[in-house]
Amino acid sequence: QVQLEESGGGLVQTGGSLRLTCAASGPTFSGHARGWFRETPGNEREFVAAIVWTDNSTHYADFAKGRFTISRDSAKDTFYLQMDNLKPEDTAVYYCNYGVYWGQGTHVTVSS
Repeated sequence: QVQLEESGGGLVQTGGSLRLTCAASGPTFSGHARGWFRETPGNEREFVAAIVWTDNSTHYADFAKGRFTISRDSAKDTFYLQMDNLKPEDTAVYYCNYGVYWGQGTHVTVSS
């Protein structure tokens, strides 16, 4: 059983930065991509960014391009989401994902 533990959410002002961390434990495999999603009340969970573990290629939602950066530390089986120039519309619960596994979610609040 894979477990994903997130950390790094919080309250930040518009234009600020946060770094989310997702640490995996259990039987993970390098062939899977890992990603970040977010969810706001009344809306479906949406894709934010993903990283392919085998070749380090990255993919971003349009709203994340140029502001968010996904990265990894293979030795720690951990991946990150650096979020810069945050906007109030980025306020959401952010979830990390690996295959069928999800983290518990971390709250990000951006004040105007």
